[in-house]
Parts: sequence; structure tokens; C-alpha cells
Amino acid sequence: MTRGRSGASYNPPMLTFADVEAAAARLRGVAHRTPILQSRMLDAELGCEVFLKAENLQRMGAFKFRGGYNAINALTSAERDRGVFAFSSGNHAQAVALAARLHGCRATILMPSDAPAMKLAATRGYGAEVITYDRYRDDRSALAARLCAERGAVLIPPYDHYDVMAGQGTCALEIVEDVPSLDALIVCVGGGGFLSGCTVAAQAVQPGIKLYGAEPEAGNDVQQSLRSGHIVHIDVPKTICDGQQTQAVGERPWEIIRDRVTDILCVDDATVVAAMRLAFERLKVVLEPSGACALATLMAHRERFRGQRVAVTLSGGNIDVARFASLLA
Repeated sequence: MTRGRSGASYNPPMLTFADVEAAAARLRGVAHRTPILQSRMLDAELGCEVFLKAENLQRMGAFKFRGGYNAINALTSAERDRGVFAFSSGNHAQAVALAARLHGCRATILMPSDAPAMKLAATRGYGAEVITYDRYRDDRSALAARLCAERGAVLIPPYDHYDVMAGQGTCALEIVEDVPSLDALIVCVGGGGFLSGCTVAAQAVQPGIKLYGAEPEAGNDVQQSLRSGHIVHIDVPKTICDGQQTQAVGERPWEIIRDRVTDILCVDDATVVAAMRLAFERLKVVLEPSGACALATLMAHRERFRGQRVAVTLSGGNIDVARFASLLA
């Protein structure tokens, strides 16, 4: 059942495991089944058994491909003929651009003018039209709504959309299928689409597993929301984790996060860089800051997970050489 799209279609009250299974069927043979990485050194250093889901090796370099492809694939032919519209700081932009190209439909993407140059170039390289805006002055949602209406396109938002959430949840479905008896799963969180989808998938297969969101300290809106019991809005956070510069969790993801996620844990930018360095030097893996946030969170909160079996999402690796080198220098 296709859901969460623009227009008069029916929106159900909650994402279900059946939605994630349907997304997995759509993505089979299209998305990569990314590997689980392990390191004895990392286990010894952190005091727990760590399983790293390498979504930096996913198509277009991040987990976002799963949700973008699933959402476009779930559209009718008539809807795809109208073209799709998305707004994103980078990885959802690339995901929708690539998924649209694979489906032969037009894509227009609204991106902040200060988005990483690599992500802007890649989005255009996949064939999408890119429109830029000032993330600190412009109202992204209002601008996106106007531009989408002008083009008559179907909006594919980055997280507050059931088909996007279901697609992202296939990442956790693979994790719990590949790694039995996990105690915890740590997932980076911005708008909450990834965390909510992963929560539904993981707890359906391993009911006892605890879900944790990983968030930069400078942008802890989801942590504030979970602890206050309602959605908290903040200013655009100033953090190196550009994929997590959201101002509030999405309403649909919040329905799941507020009731089923154990906690949201925060980490500072310096520890994110340390996680990027560790992944590069010890695991030979390149991560962008947001892609390293979940690993950094485990590093910062290792005492909470001591002696446990913990899965961690390495959610993306889209960073250019100069930026990567400057952060690790």
C-alpha cells in the first residue's frame, strides 16, 4: 500500500512491519545488501561485541537510497509522469535523483546553498534539477511546497513519509536477519525516518532489542522531544554533521520514536571526528560526519553498552577528500 504521498491518498496511523517487508521486496536486486563489519580491536576497546552495518557502501553512498527508491517505486505511473520533488541537505537529494533516473522520471531537488559541493555535484550528476536556498534565512518547507505545486510534481520528503520510512527500515531488517540475539541497535537520527523505520523492523524480528538514536549535541531536538514527551523545535544546529541539521523530528517518525525507542544519546563533534579517524585507520572505511555519528555515540557512551551485542549503522560516506582530510588533520 502506497502511503504518505501528496494528494488525497489515505494515510494510516502507523508504519507497520508489513510495509518494511514490501519495501524489501521492491529493493531486492536493486539496493545493495551491505556487509556487517567486525573488529576484535574495536570490541576490546569498547567493551562490547560490535556489529557495524556499512551503509556507506550502499548505492549513492548512504542508506537514503533505500527510502528514496521505495517511495518512487511505490508511485503509480501517472504520478511518476508528473515528476518528483524533494528537499535535502545532500544524501536524500542524491537518493531521489538516482531513484528517479532509474525509474525514468524527472526530479527537482531543493538543496541548501552551503550543502557539501560533492553532494550538490552528485545530485546534478544523477540528472536532477537543483534549486538552492539559504538554510539559515529561508523557510524550507514553505519554499518546497510552493515550488512543488508550481511544477505539479509529487513530493518525496526526506523522512516524514511512510514509504521513505519503510525503505530505510530495510537496513535494520538486514541487520537482525544477519546478526542474531542483539541487545541494542544504534541508529543516527535527524528527522527520524531512519530510526523509526529501523525500530519497526528490528523489534518485529527481535522483540527484545533496544533502539537508540544518535544525535549531535548541537542539534539535540529529538533527545529533547523524547524526554519532554512532545516535539521540540530548535534553530538550525551548527554541527559538522550536515545530514543531521534538522530542526525537529517528523510527525510520522515521532509516532514510533516516542513509544518504542529506549533513548536518544548525543555526542560532540570532536568525538564524531575521532570515530571517522578510527573507522578509516582501523577498519579502512570512509565515513562522512553524520555517517560516523552512531559509532561516535557508542564510543562516548560505552559504559551503557558494556558486555552487550550492539549493532551500529555506518550510515553514509559522502565526503570529498579535502573535507575529510581537513577534519582528520
